[in-house]
Amino acid sequence: MMVDRFGPRSVLTEAADTRRYRRDWHGDAEGEAVAVLRPASTAEVAEIVRFCAERNLAVVPQGGNTGLVLGGIPTSADGHVLLSLERMNRIRTIDAADFSAVVEAGCVLAAIKTAVEAEDLFFPLSLGAEGSCQIGGNISTNAGGINVLRYGMTREMILGLEVVLADGTIWNGLSTLRKNNSGVDLKQLFIGAEGTLGIVTAAAIRLVPKPTRTETALLALADRSDVMALYALARRECCDLLSAFELVPPEGMMLAKEADPNLALPQIAPAPAYALIDVSATGSLDLKPLVERFFETAMERGLVIDGVLASSESQGADLWQIRDGMNEGQAKRGVHLRTDLSVPPSKVAPFIQEGMEEIARCLPDCLPVAYGHVGDGNIHFNVLPPAGLERAERDAQLKTAKTILQAIVDRYDGGISAEHGVGRLKRDDFATRRSPVQERLLRGVKALLDPREMLNPGCQLPSARDGRDLTVF
Repeated sequence: MMVDRFGPRSVLTEAADTRRYRRDWHGDAEGEAVAVLRPASTAEVAEIVRFCAERNLAVVPQGGNTGLVLGGIPTSADGHVLLSLERMNRIRTIDAADFSAVVEAGCVLAAIKTAVEAEDLFFPLSLGAEGSCQIGGNISTNAGGINVLRYGMTREMILGLEVVLADGTIWNGLSTLRKNNSGVDLKQLFIGAEGTLGIVTAAAIRLVPKPTRTETALLALADRSDVMALYALARRECCDLLSAFELVPPEGMMLAKEADPNLALPQIAPAPAYALIDVSATGSLDLKPLVERFFETAMERGLVIDGVLASSESQGADLWQIRDGMNEGQAKRGVHLRTDLSVPPSKVAPFIQEGMEEIARCLPDCLPVAYGHVGDGNIHFNVLPPAGLERAERDAQLKTAKTILQAIVDRYDGGISAEHGVGRLKRDDFATRRSPVQERLLRGVKALLDPREMLNPGCQLPSARDGRDLTVF
């Protein structure tokens, strides 16, 4: 019936064809669905939603399937339809004079960046998965990435949205206005909602001038606890030109080398931690003296013991390969605890120290790896179990690690999801941290926009329409 209605190109039902959509990015979990539907237009999305509503089928939207919290994985072989936006990949307009573009939800992030750069513009959202992730998913999870310091989260880059609602109606909010105080800003309801309130089909995005100069540096810290003092100095010395400031642990270099044995690591002194920074600007501003002065000041204050200042764009890219390779190296180690915790920036250093000590005490055979976007308080504190464990023992260790780290986050008034979203993986953890007022508001919004719980049931909030539980720890 679905094939007759939507055509063979839009409907996948064979297990071999749907598996890549039903599995999470790392292959740790595999869900179930009646079918995978692949619409090519907003009108087709609306038709699919109405079709599913008539048959009491829930719709699980999915972008590039690069998420880390199981937010786009269906869980019912007879009750869920997976809606992939991958065929909706047109860049509708790029307006250089307006510094804006309108793009469909299935556009791969890297493709957007390449297209606007041809117009001497820049879309600053930057993620390790940008070659695969789609803008609709970035919006639905309010993705962060390495440039949050300067440009903010995805939320700050969105001017307008086009959304298909749970009843199949289309809300066209694709305005490119920067200032519009005409009532409640409705687009904000759908940013970060992970497809539970509506299906984002297109977005008007904010662009900026393309940076013409970038300086990249890898600095060896005298002590890991100095990371925030170094960050504060970088903010002051590099002004508002600081685009990225990443903490890289020495374990990260080891993992990056495991991912790519041909990776050329820089000649830099051994250190308890490293800071990877980008400073960028447009026009004729000479950044190198600015970065060199910052480096010299950091050395004089005893915050840094060594450093590598990239001499070319390609050398800067090589330094960033370390950061990207860390994730690949961890993935090669197998199933592990991935977190994206957040604490106030002033508490980053003590949080990492306490987490390291607790993991070492309770799980001495596990490898803790703490890194990330420390300038905005976002720490990816991951825990890798030793090889060769039975699945039950491995999962028990990772559950213990999660409990330890979340308890520390709670003591520091932090958050359990800085940028990945809640999805299904963190749903219960999110539930235990909601106040009664927050619960009432979230349930009220859901009931208003999706009273039958048609859209992504079981994501963020528990739902009777959810299928089997995919979470383990």
